[in-house]
Amino acid sequence: MFSLCEDMAARCLVVILGATGTGKSKLALQLGRTLGGEILSADSMQVYEGLDIITNKVTPEEQQLCKHHMISFVDPLVSNFTVVEFRNKAVALIEEIFARNKIPIVVGGTNYYIESLLWKTLIDTKAKSYNGNTPQSLPADKAKQEKQHIQTPYMEAESRYLKDEVEVNSTLHGAVIPQIVTDRKAQLEQLDCQELHRRLSQVDPGMAAKLHPNDKRKVARSLQVFEETGISHSEHLRRQQAEVGSGPLNGPLRYPKPCILWLHMDQEALDKRLSARVDQMLVDGLLAELQDFHRRYNQQKVSENSQDYQHGIFQSIGFKEFHEYLVTEGTCPPETSAVLLQNGIQALKQATQKYARKQNKWVRNRFLKRPGPNVPPVYCLEVKEPTDWEESVLKPALQIVSSFLQEKEPAAQPLRMDCEANENRRSHHKCELCNRIIIGDREWAAHIKSKSHRHHLKKRQRDLEAVEMPDHPKLTDRDHIRTEAGDDVALTAGYNLTQTDSKNPAPTAGNDLASTA
Repeated sequence: MFSLCEDMAARCLVVILGATGTGKSKLALQLGRTLGGEILSADSMQVYEGLDIITNKVTPEEQQLCKHHMISFVDPLVSNFTVVEFRNKAVALIEEIFARNKIPIVVGGTNYYIESLLWKTLIDTKAKSYNGNTPQSLPADKAKQEKQHIQTPYMEAESRYLKDEVEVNSTLHGAVIPQIVTDRKAQLEQLDCQELHRRLSQVDPGMAAKLHPNDKRKVARSLQVFEETGISHSEHLRRQQAEVGSGPLNGPLRYPKPCILWLHMDQEALDKRLSARVDQMLVDGLLAELQDFHRRYNQQKVSENSQDYQHGIFQSIGFKEFHEYLVTEGTCPPETSAVLLQNGIQALKQATQKYARKQNKWVRNRFLKRPGPNVPPVYCLEVKEPTDWEESVLKPALQIVSSFLQEKEPAAQPLRMDCEANENRRSHHKCELCNRIIIGDREWAAHIKSKSHRHHLKKRQRDLEAVEMPDHPKLTDRDHIRTEAGDDVALTAGYNLTQTDSKNPAPTAGNDLASTA
């Protein structure tokens, strides 16, 4: 085993990124055993008790080989465990691991969990405790400030949306949950998207312009930040970016020089691997796990029509995909049940493959295309055949991490990608043609080239060409005509030929014309 000297490499945090199915947990276990490390899971579904197979948790035997943290410590009925709470618990554990002269190895695919550890970005609102105690009370002046700020005009008629505080007790294998659960964000998410965005526009127009009106979670979070701190989300971000070491997108790095490894795999090969992994899950008892979890936690919710597949462990990929199969179990013909089962299996495979693409896209966009002083380098390890694992993944990973621990530059070069320095991720665009709002320069460029937009554009052009005026050929948006006054005008793509002079082909009032005189 590689031994750490007490003065070696101050506080090297190792982070293993990658799409699901690339072998992140396997590499973390090997590095932990070889280098003397402890592993922290950064998976938003693995924090919950239950669904061990579908969330792909490491086995108890693997956990005995190397100490693991942040797995199965939240009751599955808790639906509002937040990234702030994850960060607070994980950062404290990382400090403890450093104090034991060990290497903390963060592994997982939940993007915002990993970001919360790498950058000082999250905004603390109301504190909640996961140590079994009542949430900390706020200082009197802070409580007074919150009370003053949250009484905003748009909240006057909102009492019907509020939930009572719920007393909750822990009963599952030491799982720890707060005694009092209040979640303002969840309350806000009960409102429709338009109302949420309208409210945000009133208190934080800058953030409202950056967020898509249909992005309910982000809009609700921005409203929550304002209500519970008295400061707009935009102002919080401005202050973060003003800190020393901050960049255009985030606050400063929490750990000065993290060692980041990205396990990358050819997408076609990864799709096949993920499909095979689902088949193996079925062999390992996936259906029994889903049926048991459904009976214990979801069946009553379904009967009350109160099931929620958008929060907590119930949103995990692999549970909601089997909804129809689980709720009709024993009440439909075997042939129908078999079809529903196959539909669930296929949906699980497709959802997993789609999620893998999303994870890789995040790595590219967040690390490789966003240069700046607070974006750490990423070292890419290509995952190929299982027989090549040691040469293509394990050995290079050990060399890179060992170099970081010895405060030396690795022989391997970090991955670089071309980027657009002037790209605005939060620019606001409205396509009148498609009646859509698009956020971000890149997304706007993609929309302009999209099949849907081009379809609407061609339809509009056909409509233009179908308009014939007396004694004149068909006009297009590029045609110029001269008015009675002698002005040269061009028909635009959005013109309205509803009023014309039957004796004179020159357009009159009511036509959308662009004068070039």
